[in-house]
Amino acid sequence: MVRSKYQSVLDLGESLNIENGDVKEENGVLKVTGTAKTQYEKNLLWDAIKAAGGDNPSDIMADIAVADESVYARHTVQSGETLGKIAAHYYGDAMKYKDIFAANSDILKNPDLIYPDQELIIPNL
Repeated sequence: MVRSKYQSVLDLGESLNIENGDVKEENGVLKVTGTAKTQYEKNLLWDAIKAAGGDNPSDIMADIAVADESVYARHTVQSGETLGKIAAHYYGDAMKYKDIFAANSDILKNPDLIYPDQELIIPNL
């Protein structure tokens, strides 16, 4: 029963390719462990847990590590995106595009010129 309540979390973990993932149910508590690639992916999992179980669920224990703590996320540019749209997606603030530009100054020379398939570092703020 608890597993079905959090199936969306388990599905998300699978789609994110969480490493060393393990799920056990003991005494009505779902125990989930694994390693997310970045903090952003870990945050997505916690958001899914809260969406299914509320802000402080007592029927799930999650221990999610982060493989790469040097960045918040890595983003592959899609056609039509701008640094402002990317910043709004990750930070909720389009003006944070300056932080993304600064973190990628080795490959970006102009914040208005990004191209599909470029991999950008989304820095920890």
